[in-house]
This record gives sequence, structure tokens and C-alpha cells, in this order.
Amino acid sequence: MFVRTYAGAIAGVDAVTVAVEANCSGSGIGLELVGLPDNAVRESEQRIRAAFDNSGLRMTSRMIVVNLAPADLRKEGSSFDLPIAVSILAVTQQIPADIPAESMFAGELSLDGSVKSVRGVLPSALRARAEGLRRIVVPRDNAAEAAVVDGIEVIPVSTLSEVAAYLRGELAIEPAQPAEAQQSAAAGRFAEDFSDVKGQARVKRALEIAAAGGHNVIMIGSPGSGKTMLARRLPTILPPLTREEALETTKIHSVAGKLGTGRGLLATRPFRSPHHLVSQVAMTGGGQSPQPGEVSLAHNGILFLDELPEFGRSVLEVLRQPLEDKHITVSRARYTIDYPCNFTLVAAMNPCPCGYYNHPDRECTCPPGAVHRYTSRISGPLLDRIDIHIEVTPVSVSEIGADRVEESSATIARRVMQAREIQRRRFAGVEGVHTNAMMNSRMLREFCPLDQAARTMLERAMERLRLSARAYDRIIRVARTIADMEGAADISAAHIAEAIQYRTLDREQR
Repeated sequence: MFVRTYAGAIAGVDAVTVAVEANCSGSGIGLELVGLPDNAVRESEQRIRAAFDNSGLRMTSRMIVVNLAPADLRKEGSSFDLPIAVSILAVTQQIPADIPAESMFAGELSLDGSVKSVRGVLPSALRARAEGLRRIVVPRDNAAEAAVVDGIEVIPVSTLSEVAAYLRGELAIEPAQPAEAQQSAAAGRFAEDFSDVKGQARVKRALEIAAAGGHNVIMIGSPGSGKTMLARRLPTILPPLTREEALETTKIHSVAGKLGTGRGLLATRPFRSPHHLVSQVAMTGGGQSPQPGEVSLAHNGILFLDELPEFGRSVLEVLRQPLEDKHITVSRARYTIDYPCNFTLVAAMNPCPCGYYNHPDRECTCPPGAVHRYTSRISGPLLDRIDIHIEVTPVSVSEIGADRVEESSATIARRVMQAREIQRRRFAGVEGVHTNAMMNSRMLREFCPLDQAARTMLERAMERLRLSARAYDRIIRVARTIADMEGAADISAAHIAEAIQYRTLDREQR
């Protein structure tokens, strides 16, 4: 007897349909798994046997061959436990053989027969819908994640015996419903707020511009000046995720196993803050069993690198291509995978090893040449890709104790949304471009014409600071965002002048 059901194999951030074929022959005894399974899939035989015994189900004494097709695609992970078990149930006639053929299954089996959560359920559900399947059966802890996909039944299960009873028609299970309403209500709640930050008006202005235009930003200041505090409040003024962005972001976190149990679409933009000891593979993605790295986990959100010069040189240099292309291709001997990584880079650093260079009250103790060596750990090409360089000075005691009410994140966010709406209309006919920071050179010529005064000012700054052509384009992008925030149709010399002021490190290195 021959039966077929379906599973999903993760490839990058998407799923590939895997046909789980089972055949029961008259000769031999046991279970044979073929189709390029990895160790975790091969070990499923022991988990399945124990789960059958503890669920009141029976394994046949005849030979069962289970093939995972296509046979040239390596199958990895424990999510194949449940589809293999269901194929065995069907081929041994413990459930109707026709029902599994219109379903996809995902789940890891415990020895007691319970179905445990797995990663990558959301892309599997999307793949099942694309294949025209009727339903996907998933662990109960993954049901909210899969339920965000329209057009397919999501059946949540807790045990293997429950799966068997449902497929026999003995147990009715209501399909899971999306919990987007609750998530949307929680989307705007943050523990931090810009109203907590005393003073720092110039830095707040720079971060507002970064949020409005999607610009990368680096803050330079002494310890305790508020760099990290300001960076952690940047997500509170970013626009909410669109449904398309939420699906993209949730898929990545699902594949990486970072979504957690019982969660549907991500409600807020991700904020990733890896330690400076992070490896190159952890930053970019890949590994023996490929997974997204920090740059992809920050997709549609923020990647915050605190103490930037302390990161490894190779880790920093590998960011150059993702910052330009908004995706990263990880190539190894066994695979080539493309991960999306459209993130905003926010970095923070001290001005010198001791941290007090140019401090108004404390003296720098670094030896001669130490400041230059410290800042030169960040290469020129990487700095060129950071649009806004802003110096963060310590807040005075009088400002800390002042009773002045600071602007809230909600107030700043409204201005950011107005600027983003202008950009949405501007790029309505351009696929893949949503913010000013994403414009290429052709778009700069179309959307950012400069009058003579603005062009003269920019040319003088280029000569005096000896900026690169990339910095030239980025100054114009920032100026375009400043103009959008003011509701101005054209870029003026004042907008260019402010954008030039956000090239602090360029000035210091000349």
C-alpha cells in the first residue's frame, strides 16, 4: 500500500514542499527512511515508535519505507516527526489514506506522544496555501503563528492520539483564528519614551530625521551621555509595521526559532542589539544548519551596535554590502541562501579609549595617537554608508533637574508619520523603495533637484571635507528628508547645510 502526505522544508526564509511518501511491503520488518535525511530526521524513528506505544497506536511488523521527496534536498530538523508518523498511520490503515493527501503537517514528537513546537511554521503555512492544500496541522503552540495565513485551515494539536482521532473523524477541532486584533492593540505600547530624556535636543532632532527617512546613524559621546538610552527609544517613533512587513519579519523570526510560543504576527519593529563579541556568521547568517543572522533578524527594524569600535573588523566590514543592497547572500559549499536585511543601523561609540576626549569637564588620559587609532577601527567605506554622525554631549545637572516637560514619543512619531506619508506618495510607483534612504542615484536626480545655492554649498563642503561620491548622495538623501519634515517641495541651501552638519566624523578625520 502507498500513501502520500506533505511537510515543509526550510530554505532561507521560505519553505519548500516535501512529499512524505510511505509504502508498506510484504517482506522485511522495520522502518526505513530515505530521501537525504539528516541525523535529527533519522532519529525520528525512535521518537515515533515510543510515541506510538504511549498513544495506543500500533506499528506494523511489516517493512515500511518512507521517502522524503525531492530526494536531492537535504531534510533537516525535527518538524518531520509528525508527517512521518501520519504517513505510517495511513499506510497501516489506522486513518483514512485520502485525508493526509490534502494536508501538510509539522511538529516534533515527544516520547509520550505529545506534539512539540517547531520553527518555520509560518513559511510552511504559506507554502501549503500556495500548493492549494486544504489544511495544515501544527503544534498548538505554533497555531497563532500559522493562523495569520488566510485561505487555509490551521488545525492545532497537542498529541499524536489527538491527530489520529481528528483524521479518523472521531474528534472535531476548530481551526485556529488569527489574533491580530490583540496584537495591533499592543503594537503602540513601549516601556521607554523620549519624554524620559532630558535635554539632548540636537540628538533627538537627528534621530527624528533618521526615523523619518530610514537613515543610518552613529552617535559619538562620552560614557553616560545617553547614547544607549536614546537608541533604545528610537523604535517608539518609528511607524507601525504594515501587514506585508509584519509577514516578512515574522517569517524570519519563525525560521530562526525566535518567535516564541503562542505568537502571531510581530506587532512592533525588531530591535536587535548584539554584543561586540558576536561572530561574523552570527551577524550575517549561515552555519552548518543555515539560519538568519542579526542583520536579517533586524529586517524592517533597527540593528543597534553599541561600542562600535570594539566589534571585530571582519564583522563590521561584512555590513557594507547589506547596508547597500538590503539583502545578503550566504554562500557555502553545500548551499547558497539569500536573506532579506532591510534594517536601519544605529551605532554608538566613545570618542577615544578612555571615553573623555573633548569632554567639557573631564580630561582625556589617552596617549598621543590613541584617539586616531581608536576611531580608525571603523573604516572609511563603512562610515560613508552611515548618513548621520551626531555628537552626544553630557547633559548638565541643571538640565537633569529641570521641571521642563520633554516632547513625548507620540508627538515625535506623528511628525515622522507625516514625512513617511510624503515618501509613500513619492515612491508609490517604485517597487521596493519606501524611504528616502533607499533612493538610488537615478532617483536622486529625479526627486532631489538642487538649486544653485544648495549645489554651491554642497560642492564647497565636498572640497573642504574631501568627501566621497557616496557621502555626496547621502547628504542629499538626508536633506530630502529634512525638507519632507518641513513639508517643502524643494531642497534648499538650509536643508543641505543641516545635512552637512551630520557628518561629524568626516570633519574630525580631515
